[in-house]
Amino acid sequence: MKITRPNATTTQRGPADYFSGTVWLDEVTPAPYDSDVRVVRVTFEPGARTAWHTHPHGQLLQILSGVGRVQKAGEEIREVLPGDVIWFEAGERHWHGAAPNQAMVHLAVQRADQAGKTAFWQEQVTASE
Repeated sequence: MKITRPNATTTQRGPADYFSGTVWLDEVTPAPYDSDVRVVRVTFEPGARTAWHTHPHGQLLQILSGVGRVQKAGEEIREVLPGDVIWFEAGERHWHGAAPNQAMVHLAVQRADQAGKTAFWQEQVTASE
């Protein structure tokens, strides 16, 4: 058994290549876990969002607070609220982020592939999208 205290990791700013707006990442499963499962608590400031992306083994999101938006390519944008759980299938192109005027925090759970990749990042979501 391993107990990790909240101050054992450092909050990181989400890279501009993968996010628009201000996003903060707190890794819940930092090394040295012997697992391909990765869990990250992601805080999106109002209007911030991910770029389009996919996951090799899918992704589970649980909304912890605030109001968010999620979209699968080719479908309508959906509003998500605290307690909602979203599942994106492996290879499903999507994005997620905060509502325009409210922050949003979610847990993101995904598995890494054999090369250690948990996501394949694509272009930014445009304002018209």
